[in-house]
Amino acid sequence: MTMLKTSQDGPVLHVTLDRPEVRNALNDELIAALTDAIVGMPAATRVVVLGGEGKAYCAGGDLEWMRRAANYTEEQNYEDAMKLGRLFEAIATCRAVVVSRVQGAAFGGGSGLVAASDVAIAEENTLFAFSEAKLGLIPATISSFVLNKIGSGNARWLFTTAEAFDAATALRVGLVHEVTNIVDLDAAVERKVKAVLKCGPEAVAASKRLCMEGPLPMDRCARMLATARSGQEGREGVAAFLEKRPASFVAE
Repeated sequence: MTMLKTSQDGPVLHVTLDRPEVRNALNDELIAALTDAIVGMPAATRVVVLGGEGKAYCAGGDLEWMRRAANYTEEQNYEDAMKLGRLFEAIATCRAVVVSRVQGAAFGGGSGLVAASDVAIAEENTLFAFSEAKLGLIPATISSFVLNKIGSGNARWLFTTAEAFDAATALRVGLVHEVTNIVDLDAAVERKVKAVLKCGPEAVAASKRLCMEGPLPMDRCARMLATARSGQEGREGVAAFLEKRPASFVAE
């Protein structure tokens, strides 16, 4: 059974969780398929649009998967958790900009997918939750990505209460970057995609790495900028700006 839909449109890869009957809940098969799609994306991909089919983005862990995991040994659970962690890591560290199109619900691992993404646009009626503690579990594999996005103060509140929060709160704490109505959701996502495609792909990848690796020593930052300035893409971008023309790397 297909759990994931993918389609390539030039430099844009569309990846859609396709389990609407269970609100796109994550299980081991979907985790593996999504990881493979991100890791194995074509080299020319500059943007990934990540979404969910139907009324929900991703409602967290699949009940049958959780039921099986309840009978795993600690080592089996460790291996299972590592596979989930590698998915979030692949999203956060891939060269492409990952834009999440979020609607309906993003609970547990679903909120983890949002946190691992570079840009997140949410429909105004979406509900979010780091709901693991209600099950006697912890949001461990998503924690570094969530902390990076919303800070430890907000994470302490949302992790320890496990309460649901709305899109306006998600925007306020920094989990998502724009909130819109369902009619305008696709247009809002497309605006972000077009913005990325106007930028140099090498510059975008390096900028993403700059954010993910945290504050860097000044000498390393200066070296990265010097490399960009003296590189082909940097020279072309500056020349295009001075000559008032589109740079050759701009994609429509």
